[in-house]
Amino acid sequence: MQIFRGFHHPALAEACALTIGNFDGVHRGHQAMLALLRSEARHRGVPSCVMTFEPHPRDFFAARLNKPEMAPARIATLRDKLQELANCGIDQCVILPFNQAFASQDPQAFIKEVLLDGLGVLYVLVGDDFRFGAKRAGDYDMLVAAGEQFGFDVARMNSYEISDPRHAASRGVSAAMPPFRGRLRISSSAVRDALARGSMDETAQLLGRPYTVSGHVVHGRRLGRELDCRTLNLRFAHWKPAAQGIFVAQVHGLTPEPLPGVANLGVRPSLDPDDVNGGRVLLETHCLHWPAELGPEGGYGKIIRVELLHKLHDELKYDGLEALQKGIAQDCDDARQWFAQRATHATTRRQTTRDRI
Repeated sequence: MQIFRGFHHPALAEACALTIGNFDGVHRGHQAMLALLRSEARHRGVPSCVMTFEPHPRDFFAARLNKPEMAPARIATLRDKLQELANCGIDQCVILPFNQAFASQDPQAFIKEVLLDGLGVLYVLVGDDFRFGAKRAGDYDMLVAAGEQFGFDVARMNSYEISDPRHAASRGVSAAMPPFRGRLRISSSAVRDALARGSMDETAQLLGRPYTVSGHVVHGRRLGRELDCRTLNLRFAHWKPAAQGIFVAQVHGLTPEPLPGVANLGVRPSLDPDDVNGGRVLLETHCLHWPAELGPEGGYGKIIRVELLHKLHDELKYDGLEALQKGIAQDCDDARQWFAQRATHATTRRQTTRDRI
C-alpha cells in the first residue's frame, strides 16, 4: 500500500475509488466497507484509496476548546491502522492533517479541491452517518448531487451488525454462538467500550482478530533488570489509549512461534513520571520465558506485535519496589494459569469434536 501525506504528490494516482473516515481499529464494519471499495475500484480499473486524518478531528476540537474529555480514546496507533488497511488490500492511503484550515473548509470547496482536483475520484463510498466540511454542513445528498454534476458515482454503506456478544454472555453461552436475539452495530465506539470494560473476547469479535499493538522496541529505565523482569517497551503514541491495565499477552516477531507474556499498557503509576520515556503511555511486555538465542539485548530495535488476550486487572500503584515485584510475580503466575486453562480447553474441544465425528 502506498502512503501519502496530503494529496499534492506526483506518485498519487490520477483517479481512484475513495472512502473517507478515521478508521480507528479497522473493525469488521470497516473491513466490509473496504472490501466493497476494492470491488468497485477493480470494476473501474483504478486504485482503491482511503482518506484518513491525523489527528482525529475530535482530538483537534478537544485541544482547541481545552476540553480533553472530548477526545476519543484511541484504539490503534497510526502504524497499526495503516497496517490493517494494507492487510485489507487497499492500494493507497492519503493522510490529511486535520487543522484549522481543513476544519474551516466549506463542503463545496472540499468537493472541488480535495475530491476532484486532488484525488480525481470516480467513485466515493461513505458510511451512513458521513458528514463533511465546516460545521459538518455537507451530507450524503450534497455528495450525490456533486457526483451527478461532475461525473463520479456515490454510494452509502449501512451499518454493519453482528449478534451481540454481550447478550450471548448474559444467556450463559459462548460468545462465538449467535444468540436468538440481540444485534450489535459494529463501530469504533463499540470497540472502545469493550476495551474499557476489559472484554478482550468481545473486542476480538468486533475487530475480527485479537487486539494488538505493534512498534519498535525502545529503551526504558532498565528497571526490569533490577526486578528480574525484563520488558519489551513499545510507545503508544496517543495519550489516551482505549485499553489500559495488565494483560495476558503474546509477542510476535521475535521467534517463529509467539512468546507468552504479561503486558502493562498505561502510565505505570508506581514509577517516577519523569523517567526516560517522559511520562508517555507505554506497552511494557514481560515474556514468561526468554529464548537464549535472542541474547539479553535481542529485542531492542525490533518491530514486534503484541496481542492482548485477557485482562487481569487495572494498573495498580504499589507501595515500593518490593510490593511491585510481588505484584508482577502474581501477574506472571495468573498468566501461566490462563495459558494452561486455554490449552486444556482447546484439547477438550478437539476431543469432543472427534467424538462427535
